[in-house]
Amino acid sequence: MAKKIMIVDDDPIIVKYLTSLFNDNGYETCTASGSTEGLEVLKNEKPDMITLDLDMPEEWGPRFYRRLSKDKAFKDTPVIVISGVSGGHHAIKKAAAFLSKPFDKDKLLGIVKSTIDV
Repeated sequence: MAKKIMIVDDDPIIVKYLTSLFNDNGYETCTASGSTEGLEVLKNEKPDMITLDLDMPEEWGPRFYRRLSKDKAFKDTPVIVISGVSGGHHAIKKAAAFLSKPFDKDKLLGIVKSTIDV
Protein backbone atom coordinates (compact mmCIF):
# COMPACT_ATOMS: atom_id res chain seq x y z
CA MET A 1 0.00 0.00 0.00
CA ALA A 2 1.31 3.44 -0.94
CA LYS A 3 2.42 5.83 1.79
CA LYS A 4 0.26 8.92 2.21
CA ILE A 5 1.58 12.47 2.41
CA MET A 6 -0.55 15.35 3.63
CA ILE A 7 0.21 18.75 2.10
CA VAL A 8 -0.70 21.77 4.26
CA ASP A 9 -0.23 24.97 2.27
CA ASP A 10 -2.45 27.93 1.39
CA ASP A 11 -0.87 28.41 -2.07
CA PRO A 12 -2.93 26.38 -4.58
CA ILE A 13 -0.01 26.33 -7.06
CA ILE A 14 2.31 24.74 -4.49
CA VAL A 15 -0.41 22.27 -3.45
CA LYS A 16 -1.01 21.24 -7.08
CA TYR A 17 2.73 20.90 -7.75
CA LEU A 18 3.41 18.82 -4.63
CA THR A 19 0.35 16.65 -5.26
CA SER A 20 1.56 15.89 -8.79
CA LEU A 21 5.15 15.34 -7.66
CA PHE A 22 4.18 12.90 -4.92
CA ASN A 23 1.52 11.08 -6.99
CA ASP A 24 3.95 10.69 -9.90
CA ASN A 25 6.41 9.06 -7.49
CA GLY A 26 3.98 6.51 -6.06
CA TYR A 27 2.62 8.30 -3.01
CA GLU A 28 -0.99 9.02 -2.12
CA THR A 29 -1.79 12.58 -1.10
CA CYS A 30 -4.33 14.58 0.82
CA THR A 31 -4.37 18.33 1.18
CA ALA A 32 -5.42 21.15 3.45
CA SER A 33 -5.22 24.88 2.81
CA GLY A 34 -4.83 25.83 6.46
CA SER A 35 -4.46 24.67 10.03
CA THR A 36 -8.11 24.16 10.93
CA GLU A 37 -8.79 22.14 7.79
CA GLY A 38 -5.44 20.40 8.33
CA LEU A 39 -6.47 19.00 11.70
CA GLU A 40 -9.69 17.60 10.23
CA VAL A 41 -7.90 16.06 7.25
CA LEU A 42 -5.23 14.66 9.57
CA LYS A 43 -7.79 12.76 11.66
CA ASN A 44 -9.67 11.46 8.60
CA GLU A 45 -6.72 10.54 6.39
CA LYS A 46 -4.02 9.50 8.93
CA PRO A 47 -1.04 10.39 6.69
CA ASP A 48 2.43 8.88 7.02
CA MET A 49 4.07 12.29 6.56
CA ILE A 50 3.13 15.97 6.41
CA THR A 51 4.57 18.85 4.41
CA LEU A 52 3.83 22.11 6.20
CA ASP A 53 3.99 25.74 5.14
CA LEU A 54 4.69 28.17 7.98
CA ASP A 55 3.04 31.34 6.70
CA MET A 56 -0.68 30.75 6.29
CA PRO A 57 -3.46 33.32 6.70
CA GLU A 58 -5.68 31.77 9.39
CA GLU A 59 -3.04 30.30 11.67
CA TRP A 60 0.71 30.05 11.52
CA GLY A 61 2.22 26.61 10.77
CA PRO A 62 4.01 26.23 14.13
CA ARG A 63 0.68 26.46 15.95
CA PHE A 64 -0.66 23.60 13.78
CA TYR A 65 2.50 21.65 14.60
CA ARG A 66 2.06 22.21 18.36
CA ARG A 67 -1.48 20.86 18.18
CA LEU A 68 -0.29 17.91 16.11
CA SER A 69 2.50 17.09 18.56
CA LYS A 70 0.07 17.04 21.52
CA ASP A 71 -2.11 14.37 19.88
CA LYS A 72 -0.84 10.90 20.83
CA ALA A 73 -2.02 9.43 17.52
CA PHE A 74 -0.02 11.90 15.41
CA LYS A 75 2.86 13.21 17.55
CA ASP A 76 5.39 10.96 15.79
CA THR A 77 4.24 11.80 12.24
CA PRO A 78 7.25 13.25 10.40
CA VAL A 79 6.88 16.83 9.18
CA ILE A 80 8.83 18.49 6.39
CA VAL A 81 8.59 22.27 6.57
CA ILE A 82 8.44 23.89 3.12
CA SER A 83 8.32 27.65 3.53
CA GLY A 84 9.41 30.97 2.16
CA VAL A 85 9.85 32.35 5.69
CA SER A 86 13.52 33.00 6.37
CA GLY A 87 14.74 31.54 9.63
CA GLY A 88 11.73 29.23 9.62
CA HIS A 89 13.88 26.24 10.48
CA HIS A 90 13.91 27.57 14.06
CA ALA A 91 10.10 27.54 14.26
CA ILE A 92 9.77 23.75 14.31
CA LYS A 93 12.93 22.26 15.74
CA LYS A 94 11.73 18.63 15.51
CA ALA A 95 10.89 18.81 11.81
CA ALA A 96 12.33 15.99 9.70
CA ALA A 97 13.65 18.67 7.32
CA PHE A 98 13.29 22.31 6.34
CA LEU A 99 13.22 23.39 2.70
CA SER A 100 13.04 27.01 1.55
CA LYS A 101 10.76 27.98 -1.31
CA PRO A 102 11.65 27.59 -4.09
CA PHE A 103 12.86 24.08 -3.30
CA ASP A 104 14.67 21.35 -5.19
CA LYS A 105 12.19 18.55 -6.03
CA ASP A 106 14.88 15.86 -6.05
CA LYS A 107 16.10 16.90 -2.61
CA LEU A 108 12.50 16.82 -1.32
CA LEU A 109 11.89 13.36 -2.77
CA GLY A 110 15.16 12.13 -1.26
CA ILE A 111 14.08 13.36 2.17
CA VAL A 112 10.64 11.76 1.79
CA LYS A 113 12.12 8.41 0.70
CA SER A 114 14.69 8.33 3.51
CA THR A 115 12.05 9.27 6.10
CA ILE A 116 9.01 7.11 5.27
CA ASP A 117 10.19 4.45 2.81
CA VAL A 118 12.15 2.60 5.47
